[in-house]
Amino acid sequence: MKKILITGALGQIGSELTGKLREIYGRDNVIATDIRKTDSEAAANGPFEILDVMDAKSMGEIASKYHVDTIMHMAALLSATAETKPVFAWNLNMGGLMNALETARELNCQFFTPSSIGAFGPSTPKDNTPQDTIQRPTTMYGVNKVAGELLADYYFHRFGVDTRGVRFPGLISYVTPPGGGTTDYAVEIYYEAIKNGTYTSYIDKGTYMDMMYMPDALDAIIDLMEADSAKLIHRNAFNVTAMSFDPEELAAEIKKHIPGFEMIYHVDPVRQTIADSWPNSIDASAASAEWGFKAKYDMSSMTADMLDKLRTKLK
Repeated sequence: MKKILITGALGQIGSELTGKLREIYGRDNVIATDIRKTDSEAAANGPFEILDVMDAKSMGEIASKYHVDTIMHMAALLSATAETKPVFAWNLNMGGLMNALETARELNCQFFTPSSIGAFGPSTPKDNTPQDTIQRPTTMYGVNKVAGELLADYYFHRFGVDTRGVRFPGLISYVTPPGGGTTDYAVEIYYEAIKNGTYTSYIDKGTYMDMMYMPDALDAIIDLMEADSAKLIHRNAFNVTAMSFDPEELAAEIKKHIPGFEMIYHVDPVRQTIADSWPNSIDASAASAEWGFKAKYDMSSMTADMLDKLRTKLK
């Protein structure tokens, strides 16, 4: 990777990925794009272009203008939001991905796009979910992700585009606020613990989902993109994970730092149904074997870091 274009660069992953890539590859070699511009670091501290990923012509023009050799397509509507706008979600998630893949094909770019544990469904094995298994999701977001995995594989086999991707679990970060995902409770809980000492969880106790701290997620993207292509058997949609917990366990970990913290439950049926259709834990051995994936943070070290960083941020 020498010249990188990022779509959705102001989103949850994109905003932090942009900064990390600029540190490694140089400020002027990472072109951030999004449908809007804000005063965020991703928009202010390097090349930035307004881009609607539904506009294939503009995407191609921007990629050509900067002579990019890598496209990281991060723009997407997330799980809970997609259920309220399924037609829009299909058009954005699949149309934007197709435009990005076509741009990569035309310009001979390396390509990354993330999938998700949302690509699994209720008929998928719940515990230690294999890399290769049945995928019959019951959400629009999940359908989009399965279709996206297949489409990326197709562009590799049919056109030789160097496509790569991971299936992310829930991602936890202190930098960017949650953006409409089912696992957002695991971010919101830290904010509310510091600000109010209490949190109302929309996910029920006993609901296990895989999670990952954002620094590990960013490292996974970069490590996969820098991996030897000849060693990649799966290429797209590698299972990656760092930890699996339910809301009660996360609350108990927070109470070690904030003893008076309390959590109550007011379950959201839509998001609970989505969560119930996802795995409790997944097997990331293929990612470990093919490109050396290994997470650094567990729930304990992540919680300590999250609370420390958020206390500074919320002062």
